[in-house]
Amino acid sequence: MLGALTAEAVAKRNNVTVLGRADGPVMLFAHGYGCDQDMWRRLVPYFAADYQVVLFDHVGAGHSDLDAYDREKYGTLDGYATDVLEICAALDLADVILVGHSVSAMIALIAAAREPERFARLILVAPSPRYTNDADDGYVGGFSHEDIEGLLKSLDSNYFAWAEALAPMAMGNPDSPEYAEELRSSFCRTNPSIARHFARVTFLSDSRSILDRVQCDSLILQCSDDLLAPPEVGTYVHQHLGHSTLVHLQTTGHCPHVSAPEATAGAILQYIGRRP
Repeated sequence: MLGALTAEAVAKRNNVTVLGRADGPVMLFAHGYGCDQDMWRRLVPYFAADYQVVLFDHVGAGHSDLDAYDREKYGTLDGYATDVLEICAALDLADVILVGHSVSAMIALIAAAREPERFARLILVAPSPRYTNDADDGYVGGFSHEDIEGLLKSLDSNYFAWAEALAPMAMGNPDSPEYAEELRSSFCRTNPSIARHFARVTFLSDSRSILDRVQCDSLILQCSDDLLAPPEVGTYVHQHLGHSTLVHLQTTGHCPHVSAPEATAGAILQYIGRRP
């Protein structure tokens, strides 16, 4: 699985961090676009006493090895899924509970379709298999193709201004502007060239076909007033993903692990406490 890469090289490439109970069930957290593993810091304390918590940065984010960024490999979500599987192999992880936020929810599904025996459950936080609407089959993604092209054009024109504008819209919770500022700061720490490339991969992807290939038990966490993943998207994922549970969190925005960690952790703990 690892090929020429050693376990140490994989851990360095993705800045892997292992916390919590060494002999506990494994929870692997995969962050969303423009973020890094630090965005999980409010959620991790709810699990560290009982679980082995594994965090990492996607290549191009956080303290990952930027020299490992390959535009061809990371030109699709499959390249990121390969990294997830290599992390699991490097750490010899089994029965993994994989928590993926936003685009990493799709990366989690791709990884689970490729190596279903590796994962016990999937936690999909604000997932979206396609951001653009598809009139041919009535799919509602929340954006027209023109919307997405405009978003990407704005990003190409001035990445930092784009981050300033998108962060509060994505985060929601206008009464707590510190959350939007945290997301904006995370965006702005990302290499702009890599961020532009990953944005195109993220917002132009269509992962709907992967849903019926995943048999792993899954939890879908849906928020209200989520700009990037409206309620129709959560319903669609639930309807097309076998063995899934859909939970509507009583929180708003696209990042409930940041804005409502207690509610998010509670929903996850309730779900993984059930028998599969």
